[in-house]
Amino acid sequence: MSALPSSEIIEDPRRYHQAAPVAPTARNERSPTCLYLETTNRCNLLCTTCPRTYVELEPPADMSWELFTSIVDQLPDLQRAVLHGVGEPMLVKNLGQMVRYLKDRGVYVLFNTNGTVLTEKSGRAMIEAGLDELRVSLDASNAASYHAIRGKNYFDRILKNVRNFRTLQKREGHEKPRVSAWLTGLKETIRELPEFVRVAADIGVEEVYLQRLVFFEDDAIGRATPDQALYEKLSGEEADAIAQAEQIAASYGITFGASGAASEPGMSLRRADDNSPWSLCRRPWTVMYVTANGRALPCCIAPFSQRGYENYTLGDATQSTLREIWNGVPYQDFREALLSIAPPTACASCGMRWSL
Repeated sequence: MSALPSSEIIEDPRRYHQAAPVAPTARNERSPTCLYLETTNRCNLLCTTCPRTYVELEPPADMSWELFTSIVDQLPDLQRAVLHGVGEPMLVKNLGQMVRYLKDRGVYVLFNTNGTVLTEKSGRAMIEAGLDELRVSLDASNAASYHAIRGKNYFDRILKNVRNFRTLQKREGHEKPRVSAWLTGLKETIRELPEFVRVAADIGVEEVYLQRLVFFEDDAIGRATPDQALYEKLSGEEADAIAQAEQIAASYGITFGASGAASEPGMSLRRADDNSPWSLCRRPWTVMYVTANGRALPCCIAPFSQRGYENYTLGDATQSTLREIWNGVPYQDFREALLSIAPPTACASCGMRWSL
C-alpha cells in the first residue's frame, strides 16, 4: 500500500530493503529492514472489511514505550517503519515521540490513519516529529457510503480535519508528511472512485490510491468477501471507473495509483505464472510485524487472510530477542513452507485473493 509522489524524485525501492538471497533459505542472516509496529490495537471505527470489528484478536493495548524502544534498538540497520496494525495509531498519546525516536535513527516512517482525531495539535506533533507519510484511509466519496463501510458517521469530520491539516502545511511550508487518500477496492464502492478523486482534490490531497481487498477464503467477514474482490473480476464498468479516476486525477495534478502496491516498496504481489501466487512474496525475509502485545507475525496481511493469530505467530518480542525470533524454529518453518508447494494457510492464495 505504498506510493511515490510526483513532486519528488522517485526513490529506488532497494533503499528500504536489502534484497532477499537469490536462492532464499529457511534461515536468514540478514535482519529485517522494514518493521511494522502495531502501536495500538484500539480503534474508534467499526470497519466492515476489518477482522477487528468482529472478534477480539488480542487484549486491547497500546505498545509500551519500553517494548517499542527495545524492538527498535535491536535493529540498527532498520530503514523503514510502519506504525500501524489493526488499530488507529493517532489514539496513542506518545505517537509523536515514537516517530521522533525512529527519525533520529534515520528511519523512513509512515502510518495509516482514519483521520478522525487529526487535530491541529496532533497534526503539528507529526510535523515536528518528522513523519514522512500520513495515509488517510477514507474508503468512500460520501457520508452514506462511509457510514456503511466504516461503521461510524465521521465522514464530514475527517474531510474537515484533513483539509485543515493540508491548509496548515501549505501555509507554513511543510512538505512532510506526504498526505494521501486511500479507498479499498470493493465491487460496492469502485464506482465512487472518480468522485473520490474529486473529494481528495477538494481537501487538498495530492495523492490518491486504490487499495486491494484482503479477505478470508472461508468464513468471510462483513464486506471482506470473495464476491467484493476486483482481482480478475473487473467488469467493463468498473474498469471505466478506474480510467475516469485516472483522467480526473491528471486534470487536478494528483498522483493516482490503482495497483495496490505494497506498504514496502518493491514488495507488491502479482500472480505468478505457475499458479503459485505466494511464490513471489519475500516478506518473511525482509519484514517483521509486531503487535501491540509483542506478538511477532510474518506480515500485516496474515490477520486478514486467516483467522487465529495462533496459526502464524512466530515469536514473542516480550520474551525473546528479535534475533532469536527471526531465526527461531517457527520462522524457519514458515519460510520453508512458503518456498514449498504447500505454503502456510495465511499465504496459500494471498496474491489471488488480493484485488488489483
